Amino acid sequence: MTALAVRQGSPDARVRTGVWFIGARGSVATTATAGCAAIAAGLHPPSGMATETPPFARSGLPPLASLVFGGHDILDCPLAKRAEALAEGGVLPHGLPAAVRAELDAADAEIRPGGPLPGDARTDEELITAFAADLAGFTRRHELARTVVVNVSSTEPAPGPDDPRLPASSLYAAAALRAGCPYVDFTPSTGLRSPALAEAVASCGLPHAGRDGKTGQTLLRSVLAPMFVQRALPVRAWSGTNLLGGGDGAALADPAAAAAKNAGKERVLADTFGAAPEGEVHIDDVPAMGDWKTAWDHIAFDGFLGSRMILQTIWQGCDSALAAPLVLDLARLLARAHETGLSGPRPELGFYFKDPDGGGSAALADQYADLLAFAERLRGEA
Repeated sequence: MTALAVRQGSPDARVRTGVWFIGARGSVATTATAGCAAIAAGLHPPSGMATETPPFARSGLPPLASLVFGGHDILDCPLAKRAEALAEGGVLPHGLPAAVRAELDAADAEIRPGGPLPGDARTDEELITAFAADLAGFTRRHELARTVVVNVSSTEPAPGPDDPRLPASSLYAAAALRAGCPYVDFTPSTGLRSPALAEAVASCGLPHAGRDGKTGQTLLRSVLAPMFVQRALPVRAWSGTNLLGGGDGAALADPAAAAAKNAGKERVLADTFGAAPEGEVHIDDVPAMGDWKTAWDHIAFDGFLGSRMILQTIWQGCDSALAAPLVLDLARLLARAHETGLSGPRPELGFYFKDPDGGGSAALADQYADLLAFAERLRGEA
C-alpha cells in the first residue's frame, strides 16, 4: 500500500485505481504523481482539474487519494530526484518533492523497464507479453479495481508503411489491451491507431481516448477559431511558432516527430474553417528554456469592407504543469467509464485532445458541453 493511501485513511481496495504511465519518469508523469499526492494531502488546490469542479462532484470518479501510480520508462533516474530537478527548474513548488517523498518512492518502486532499447533482441510479441505481465502484476499486487494506462512519453515519428516492427507506442498500447486496461494516448504517436491493432481495438471491450493532449497553443486556437467563424470574419492566414526545451524540445527537433505534432495543431483550424488557412506551425528546440515554452500565433483576417486586420497571441507556460491535471482528469474519467461498462473510443473526452476520437466539433465550448453531458451520464450510472 502506498504512503499516500495510508496518509488518507486507506481507501477500500475495491475503489483503488491504478494509473500506469508510459514515460513514468518524464516531466508530465512526475508532475502528475507529485501533484496528486500534494492535492490529496491538502497541500495545494486542484488548479487545472475540471474533474474537481462542481459538475463532476457526483459522477462517481475515483478519489485522488485512491490512485496508485506505476509505469514503464527507459530511464533509470529515481522519481524523487526527477521531482527535485523539476522543483529547481520552477515546475514544482519548492519543498514539494520532500513533502511527498514517500509517495514518489512508492510510485518509483512500481516503474518497470520499457523498450525496446538498442540491442534488445525480443520480438514485438515478446515485448507486448512482458509489458502486459507488468501491468497485470501491478494490478494484482495492489488489489486494484482497475488500471488505466496513460501514454505521456516523448513523441515518436510516424512509422513508414514498410516498417517491419510496431512502434514503441503501439507495443505499449497492445499490452494495455491484453491486460484489460483502459488506455489514454496523450501523445500524437501511433499507439492504438496502428492498422496491426485494429482488430484488437475493435474487440477489446475497453474504453479508450486520444490523442495528443491539448495544453497550450492548440487550446487557444480551439477558442479563437470559432470566434472568427461566428463573427463572419474571414481568416486569410494563421501562422505559429513554438519555442520549447526539455525532453519535448529534444524529441521534436526531429522533423518527423515535429510533423506528427503539428498535424494536430493544424487540424483544429481545418476542422473549424473547412480548410486550413495559409500558414504553418514551427517548433524550435531551445534547451535553455527547460520545461517552459512560448507559443506565438499571427492571425491575418478581414474585417468589414475588406479592412485588413491582425491578431497576435503569446502563450507562455510550463507544459508539464499544464498537462499534469489533464492526465489525472482523463485517468479518473476513463476509470469511471470502465466501471460503468462503457467501451470503445470516447469522443466525449475531445475537450482534452488536439485530435480527438470520433470527429465532432473542434470548438472548445462545444467540447466542454459534451464533457459535462458525459459527467451527467456517469452520474446516472452510479
